[in-house]
Parts: sequence; structure tokens; C-alpha cells
Amino acid sequence: MTVDLHCHSTASDGALAPAVVVARAHERGVRVLALTDHDTLEGLDEARAAADELDMQLVNGVELSCTWGGATIHVLGYGFAANAPALVQAIADLHSGRWLRAEEIDRRLALKGMPGALDGARAIQKELGDSGNAPARPHFADFLVREGYVKDRAEAFRKWLGSGKLGDVKQHWPTLADAVGTLREAGAWVSMAHPWQYDFTRSKRRKLIIDFVAAGGQALEVVNGMQPAEQIGGLAILAREFGLLASVGSDFHAPGDWSELGMYRPLPEDLAPLWLRFDHVPHAAAG
Repeated sequence: MTVDLHCHSTASDGALAPAVVVARAHERGVRVLALTDHDTLEGLDEARAAADELDMQLVNGVELSCTWGGATIHVLGYGFAANAPALVQAIADLHSGRWLRAEEIDRRLALKGMPGALDGARAIQKELGDSGNAPARPHFADFLVREGYVKDRAEAFRKWLGSGKLGDVKQHWPTLADAVGTLREAGAWVSMAHPWQYDFTRSKRRKLIIDFVAAGGQALEVVNGMQPAEQIGGLAILAREFGLLASVGSDFHAPGDWSELGMYRPLPEDLAPLWLRFDHVPHAAAG
């Protein structure tokens, strides 16, 4: 049975509507899917209706932004009750924070001679499929490309929007401990998203995992798309050391992008898969 526990739709920064993501995953052999949009549950109802028609298992999913050690960290929650009060409030706060963040990115880009970024990013977002959420950095990147300020998305992130650049606005996120606590209170299984993508030393990454476990984290995303095999090996070592479950996912955003739905490197066979626990958690509807 093919599993994909990390993907995105137009509810956040993906290019395809939730129902289209589900259909594409099904076509590619995925039978257990978690839609994990950034800081929103907006796409879950549409995704669940599509999954029910295709006899797929859709697991409630979300990717929450938070801060740790001065960096933005992402945690993945699965199988939660979407109407849990703490989670509903956290999502509302993140929704507001993302709009404040978008406005700040717009202000900073304007100061560098690139005005109209928020309106332009929002227009691109609406072209993909409107969402009530603020445009994300990929939408701003596409605006910069469209206006000729950069040649492609990669250059936009390298110069303006990537980690440590002027578009990397962090101040509106909750702490790692708060984000994990909110998900656990909602009955979620909690995994650290793509731990190798954070620009940390080996010792700092290990300290992140220590604090994640102390906060109640239960799993590591050992496999994220087609990341290098040596990174998977390093994360597998951490999962074994801390007795963590292992999650896998494509981190799909768009066709022809980083990875495809259901496409990722193999999980080391000795690790305990997180998704085997999903039969024991309720899959509440998003509403």
C-alpha cells in the first residue's frame, strides 16, 4: 500500500486544488494520503470528499510553522480532531500571522525597489485557485519572476526570500513547544518535517530533536521526496537513538517540481512506520 504523508494544495502554497491532489495521488498508486497544507485546514473537506469517492484513506494533516533557536521550523500533525478548540485557535492565530507576514514581505520588497508584491502575489495565488489564506513565499517568488526582478524561483529565494533573507519573516510564529503541544492536545501524531532542510550543524540538529521529543514529538520525517540517501541515513540514526517513529512523504507542491505524489526514497526497513498507527486514531472530518 503506497503512503504519502506530506503534500500541499492551493489551500496553502501548492499549485493544484485539494481534490485534484487527491485524484493525482490515486492515479499514482497512493492509497493513504495526508494533505498537509501550511497552517490551515481549509482544504481537508474537499480532499476528504474526493478521497471517499476513490476509496482512499485521507488522514487529517497539517504543517504548522513555529520557531526554535531563531529559525522557522515545521511540524506535521496527523489524525487529529480538526475541531479541537486549541487547534482551531492556533490556526486562526497563524492565519492572522501569515497576513501580517505577507504585508511585511511586501513592505521590505518595496523598500528594495520592488513595489506591489503583495497584490501581485495575491493575483498569482488567485490564478491557481483562490484561498482565504495569505500568499506564501512561492507566490511572492513567482511575482518577482513575472516582473523580471529575478530569472526564476530559485533566484528569488536565493536573493530575497530564502532562509535569512529579507523575506524570511519569523516573528509571528508560535514556539516549537507550543505547536507540538497544540497538536498533541488535538489528539495528533506529531512528526518533525524535513529535519535536514534546516541549516543546522549536526549538534544543533540533535538539540532540536531533543527539544522536540521533550515537547511531545513522536516521529521524524526520515524521508522527504528525493533527498540524498546520506541525509536519510543521518535521520534514521536520530530516529533510532530517540526511539521515534518514521514518516515519509513527497512534499509535493506542483507537477514537475521537487517531487511527485507517492515518490520518495525507501524508508530503512528497521524503522517503525508512523502510518501503521493511523488505524487506531479517529479521522474526524475537517468541519
